[in-house]
Amino acid sequence: MMYNSQNDQALSLNRKAIAHRRIQTTIQYVLAIMVTLVMLFPLYWMFITSFKSQQEVLLSVPTFWPREWHFGNYRNVFKRVNFSKYYFNTTVMTVGILFSQVVTGVLAGYGFSKGFFKGKNVLFVIVLGALMIPLQVTFIPLYIMFANWKLTDTFLGLILPEAVSPYYIFMMRQAFLSVDDSYVEAAKIDGMGRLGIISKILVPMTKSTLITITLVTFTNGWNSYFWPKIIAKNEARRVLTVGLVHLRNTFAGLDTMNNHEIMAGAVMAVLPVIILFFLFQKYMLTGYEKTAMK
Repeated sequence: MMYNSQNDQALSLNRKAIAHRRIQTTIQYVLAIMVTLVMLFPLYWMFITSFKSQQEVLLSVPTFWPREWHFGNYRNVFKRVNFSKYYFNTTVMTVGILFSQVVTGVLAGYGFSKGFFKGKNVLFVIVLGALMIPLQVTFIPLYIMFANWKLTDTFLGLILPEAVSPYYIFMMRQAFLSVDDSYVEAAKIDGMGRLGIISKILVPMTKSTLITITLVTFTNGWNSYFWPKIIAKNEARRVLTVGLVHLRNTFAGLDTMNNHEIMAGAVMAVLPVIILFFLFQKYMLTGYEKTAMK
């Protein structure tokens, strides 16, 4: 009888534990769905607004689905501004920033993680300090310097201030530190040089982190607004973020604003970032996880 009583108590406690876990799981799912909806709703609203008419956009009671689909909003964007040129300029600027930050970040990350030279720790502290200085603090001397060098309204003027990223250097240093030194020593014994060690040993072993930081760099470059607004006054070097503001100003002389066309331009501008995120999201999750563990 004693054994049966203890067995019943254990079963009862087990049922309670299972019920408690189910409640916790349900709460977690509900919270996750709520957070997802909050984050995705602006994108959804931007997308459906891009297909509405301006009159529907201005209704006092908002509609959550277009009453009539206006695909011509996207064509009108290209008619009002040189949107294809903005796309080209943004692509050139982003690729230039991406290439330079990858090269400098990987090489500097190797130096700060596996290299041995005098003042390494002091220099790394300076790099970390640069993380705390926003561009808004240094843009005046930067602009004067670039103006003296005749680099305004040029691709070099758009790229050079972001050519080196302290964040990229820090993240690559952390990633390379996670690789055991024995791999590097074995490669040196086999006669492999520094570039060979970086390209054939360290980079493949930290691929997820490298892809993650590269995607962050791409997103930051693609969404850059402050510096391109200052350095590129001519439409020939205008990028998408600045071009969307210019698109907003084209409603002058019209009866109403062109919010629907602005949303169409925003959808086209943000589309590459969304596509890249969905293609490489698994690398982003594992990359941040590995760096955080280190």
